[in-house]
Amino acid sequence: MAERLLDLGWVRIFEAVGRRGSLTAAASELGLSQPAVSYTVRMLEQQLGAALLERGHRGSTLTAAGDRLHRAATAALGEIDASARAIRRMNRQPVVRLFTDYGFASFWMMPRVAQFRRVRPDTEVHIIASAAADPGTDEAEDVAVLFGTRADFGAGATQLVEERVYPVCSPGFAARHGLLAQGVAADDATNDPRRLARLPLLHLDSTPRPRWFGWHDWFAAMRVPREPVPGDLSLNTYGLVVQAAMADQGVALGWEGLIDGAIADGTLVAVGPPIARPESGYWLRPGREPSAAAWDLINWIIAQPRWGI
Repeated sequence: MAERLLDLGWVRIFEAVGRRGSLTAAASELGLSQPAVSYTVRMLEQQLGAALLERGHRGSTLTAAGDRLHRAATAALGEIDASARAIRRMNRQPVVRLFTDYGFASFWMMPRVAQFRRVRPDTEVHIIASAAADPGTDEAEDVAVLFGTRADFGAGATQLVEERVYPVCSPGFAARHGLLAQGVAADDATNDPRRLARLPLLHLDSTPRPRWFGWHDWFAAMRVPREPVPGDLSLNTYGLVVQAAMADQGVALGWEGLIDGAIADGTLVAVGPPIARPESGYWLRPGREPSAAAWDLINWIIAQPRWGI
């Protein structure tokens, strides 16, 4: 006569008992009563005709038979739970998490999200914007776009935007301070950097040791001395810097690749020559184990034009 097959309802209970070494602890973990867990183990022992636990005042330990069954239960549950997770992912819309800073999220990524969604309407993109220079080691991102140099991110990173900045302000501010030549932003030949040294400047001041160009770098490149003036304003995100420039609060350094839209529509105008650092800029770094959907986003971003929208 064929042996009676075990009812598999005991598997998760017995796995928890063996792992926790206590009927009470297993019951608490599973949301069951201690008598219910004890009853399940006794019924299992009766079906097998062997003791599975050695019960003591300080808990329960597995017998040789119990250890063998526990190892089988652990392996089976691991495979079942992994399959369940995979099935749930099959029925879920793919989600890709992109970590970056506020400036890149606002001025580069957000204007392009709609384009990506038209290409991949089945993929949801979660943009995690932060003032931090790096997401750390918690593996919270599928792809990161960070500011720095290749030495900061390694050979696996791809440069998206070169660090190239130039002075910008609103058209009204430029007109009031004589920074326009016949209605057009002054070029290198007509614009005198010394004029900007006397105007209120807008500074990005988000970290104690910024890795990007600041006004002191621009004036050093122009060989123009400049001391802070009472109208200078420091802000902790690049979005605020750009908004202040649009609101006639002063002159900002515009990052090419981020403010192209504002220059194109005339919201901001260039009022000075650029300075550049080709080895520095925004770099795309894939996460440790990108999904197929993440690789779709990564390849799409890399294929986008470096400048403009």
